[in-house]
Amino acid sequence: MSVSDETAVSEGIILSDTAAAKVKSLLEQEGRDDLALRVAVQPGGCSGLRYQLFFDERSLDGDVVKDFDGVQVVTDRMSAPYLGGASIDFVDTIEKQGFTIDNPNATGSCACGDSFS
Repeated sequence: MSVSDETAVSEGIILSDTAAAKVKSLLEQEGRDDLALRVAVQPGGCSGLRYQLFFDERSLDGDVVKDFDGVQVVTDRMSAPYLGGASIDFVDTIEKQGFTIDNPNATGSCACGDSFS
């Protein structure tokens, strides 16, 4: 994560260098360069709200778009207030593999870690 990304914490999502590299790798496997990583918040899960991360080719009215070393991260305008300052990382250990989200806006979460309030 660069210094300029550190100063943008209040302006949106932060994607770590490790997560950006993993997203690039996944996009290369897909053979597509027209996709962005869409991060959204949807109702559901144990705690009331659930994160969704997926590749998307759409551009919706009001989308917030940030570039991280060539990786486009898109958030819809309804999800953006819930994700301001959230950091997305990728972990690959013997215990866990996958994307993690550290969200300063979450006041609580469930044991599974997939939903928050």
